[in-house]
Amino acid sequence: MVTDDEVLAFFRRELPVLATLRFKPIPLKLDDILQEYAPADDLLTAIDKYDAVFNVDVSPLNLDDYYPWEIPWFFRQWFTQKPVIQTRKPLSVRMFAESARAGRWLYS
Repeated sequence: MVTDDEVLAFFRRELPVLATLRFKPIPLKLDDILQEYAPADDLLTAIDKYDAVFNVDVSPLNLDDYYPWEIPWFFRQWFTQKPVIQTRKPLSVRMFAESARAGRWLYS
């Protein structure tokens, strides 16, 4: 049976690591929003490898449900307190872990 830690380790290997302004690495966590963590092309490559490694059919995964994603401007917090309104659903490592246990993509 596939564990959350195995899927998390996979995405940590496949996606580039984010860092703070002082170059301190920001490790990926289970519930982090993947659209904000990695560029779309890196995420698509990781999803293709996920399909092969965990033997999960990701063909029902429609990326139009998850993109375009509004990424807030870094300095936005100093100019407004209004939250960014997202029109798409977030993707997380937890979604991929639960789908790996089920053997198919669960979130259509």
